[in-house]
Amino acid sequence: MKHTTFKQPLLKLLALVVLCIAVFGFTANRGLDRYEIYLNNKLILKQAVNDPLVLRKLQLDKADENDRLRIVYIHCTNKGIGTGRSIVIKDEKGDVLKKWTFKDDEKNMEISVKELLQVEKQHQGSDLSLRYVAKELYEPEMLLASVRFK
Repeated sequence: MKHTTFKQPLLKLLALVVLCIAVFGFTANRGLDRYEIYLNNKLILKQAVNDPLVLRKLQLDKADENDRLRIVYIHCTNKGIGTGRSIVIKDEKGDVLKKWTFKDDEKNMEISVKELLQVEKQHQGSDLSLRYVAKELYEPEMLLASVRFK
């Protein structure tokens, strides 16, 4: 009488499961970038990139020309600040209307409200969007879908 055992196929299956856990269980989480937008020191928007889309509209009708918009964008891949960073304002056609470039070693990206008002005044009636650009991103990340001022 011959006994059939299932030990070898079971061991292969177990080895495959362990290998899958080792490979997929320790990969870097993608899409966990997050950002915060402040008007002066007041937080006005906090968003994780992979969260469900919210209406990302910025109403600066109560902002003064001397106010500052501060953006903090944190990448998950390098635990912090990106490289080759800039903030751009685009119109509905995708044309870049204004670009601000920032140093790699500065966490905060600040833009004066006065500059934002100038761009809006020059392009009245256009739907403007604020986007973040960095070498770590495949394409610019939309921070605000609609920027409206006074």
